[in-house]
Amino acid sequence: MLNKFKVVFLLIGLSYAFPGFSQEEENDTIVDTKYREDQFYIGLNYNIVSDVPTGINSRGLSGGFQLGYFRDMPINKRRNVAIAIGAGLAFDQFGQNLFIGEEPNENTIFKVLDEDIDFDQNRFSMATIEVPLEFRWRTSTAETYKFWRIYGGVRVGYTYWYKATFKQPNNKVVQTDIPEFGNLRLSANLSFGYNTFNFFASYSINPFFKDATTSDGQTVNFKTIKLGLIFYIL
Repeated sequence: MLNKFKVVFLLIGLSYAFPGFSQEEENDTIVDTKYREDQFYIGLNYNIVSDVPTGINSRGLSGGFQLGYFRDMPINKRRNVAIAIGAGLAFDQFGQNLFIGEEPNENTIFKVLDEDIDFDQNRFSMATIEVPLEFRWRTSTAETYKFWRIYGGVRVGYTYWYKATFKQPNNKVVQTDIPEFGNLRLSANLSFGYNTFNFFASYSINPFFKDATTSDGQTVNFKTIKLGLIFYIL
């Protein structure tokens, strides 16, 4: 019996001598003090045309999607403020009533289609390689993967493919070479939200077409406003 008491007192003494032993073992987690929010992203958006001639309005499907990757570079000690640069791809289409065709002498035709002209589809589609640059603020920490964010910046893109398509009964016009179209795309962008789901907005800085006029003499600038959702995946 005496030996049993000695063992008990010995264990109690060891627990006081090493009070943090068991706690240190349970809390032995490594905190990454150099964490970054490198992210893949994918987004869906609705496209609204702006700076267009009088009489132009949306008809049919106007939308797009985007995907890519961001490299995050924190600029403060807490690492919740950062600059990020990325690479991505965007596909957009615009359903509207601006006809784009070609005359026999290969001059481009831009014509506003009024309600008297019946057509099944009039769409401008394009695919763009993008390099986004963002200034980022968030409430993240090294241990938190769900946080609020506000990201704003610009995107520089190059449209490597585009097509204007017009369809009506027994008639189809497709244009893939439009001299007035500018391949360089510049836009201002903003995204904000919580965790994976975030609102996204974008506005074209430069117009799609240069030195373009409609058949009735109106200037064709053609810019776009994108509104939608963007999802960030770590």
